[in-house]
Amino acid sequence: MRELDVGLLGAGGIARAHLPAWLALGARVTVLSTDGHARPLAERYADHGVEAVDSMDALLASGSIIDVCTPTHTHKELTLAAIAAGRHVVCEKPLALSVADAEEMVAAAETAGVRLFPAHVVRYFPEYAALAEAVAEGAVGEPAVLRFTRSGRYPVWSPWFADPELSGGILIDQMIHDFDFARLLAGEVVRVHAQSRGHLRTPVEPESVAAATAVLTHASGAITHVHGVWGLPDTQFRTTFRIAGPNGVLHHDSLRTKAFRVVAQGHRAEGEGIPGTDLAESPFLAELRDFAAAVAGGPEPRVSAADGLAAVRIAAAAAESARTGESVEIEGGELVSR
Repeated sequence: MRELDVGLLGAGGIARAHLPAWLALGARVTVLSTDGHARPLAERYADHGVEAVDSMDALLASGSIIDVCTPTHTHKELTLAAIAAGRHVVCEKPLALSVADAEEMVAAAETAGVRLFPAHVVRYFPEYAALAEAVAEGAVGEPAVLRFTRSGRYPVWSPWFADPELSGGILIDQMIHDFDFARLLAGEVVRVHAQSRGHLRTPVEPESVAAATAVLTHASGAITHVHGVWGLPDTQFRTTFRIAGPNGVLHHDSLRTKAFRVVAQGHRAEGEGIPGTDLAESPFLAELRDFAAAVAGGPEPRVSAADGLAAVRIAAAAAESARTGESVEIEGGELVSR
């Protein structure tokens, strides 16, 4: 195997965003999917040497890195199989649906001496990277009040999103991006209170909508408000943030700056939208380059397995709070309702 041989698990939207990035990094990519889409995807990139295989054993034999781009409820089983084979793993967010599963995945990687990289791509969007750098340099002082919003059309192209048993719902699948970023900026989260509501149709239809709000209390005393929406088909993708501290305020609205929008990136199903970038470099390329460099002995990647686990804890606490109506505290890694 060459140094950058990648086994891509899945052939859906995220896989089709990751694949061009891997090719840009000079990787040899092999694809496996159980839905019959791997071979057509490989054929589109045949000129780049992309091949499809029919078994997990064949994929593990072809890749030193396994990139898990499958539905969330499959992450644990596939990641553990790759780790057991001694492979480094990129796992799409969230790492798992439960804290216990995410802990098992992180522990397995540590025991095996391989890397587990949670693909929290928002950390690589330029406006968010600039925010993190500015806060770290003291632009606002110690963050006191943080607000994040994230909205877009309901992901009707994949019916498993509508089943919280499979996707975790909007709090775990979508809002985990902002939970992760809030923790990055303001430190560990000790208490979560959340509410969610939705009008979901099974099988999922275009009229499906979901929305949720979560309030995070950080150990520092900072407060974060996160609001997420999966809306109707005409809902425009939009993100905002506003970070306030004693020295000032940093804010951003994607609709005002047009820094990124939903565009076709690679090949995807009609109507499917994944945040892309209008800038010179895809954030998917930036995140995978970061991980590949670490595997090759370079600096540690921007996101660690511990970060992915912490984000799952916050999201799981939010989901539990929304279910019970009670605040959930995070104490020593455990979730406790109050």
